Amino acid sequence: MKHQYGPCSYCGGDVIERLVEHEYRWKGNLFVFDAVPAGVCQQCGEVYLTVDTVKSLEQAVLTRAKPKRTIQVPVFAYPELVSA
Repeated sequence: MKHQYGPCSYCGGDVIERLVEHEYRWKGNLFVFDAVPAGVCQQCGEVYLTVDTVKSLEQAVLTRAKPKRTIQVPVFAYPELVSA
């Protein structure tokens, strides 16, 4: 289902629907969604999600839907990196 996007609100560029990887954070947890339909500005790269898409992502997180796969994500403390 294609959504008609207007021009980018940041730069005025054309916004085209693409499938993107989207990160969603909830209560200190990181969830990664593949193949999310989104509007992507062809000029600056700004990403736009529709209300229905966001509701679907939230529903998956809140109902604890079974993920396709699980990955490990390293977390770094920036102050420790720059003081070394």
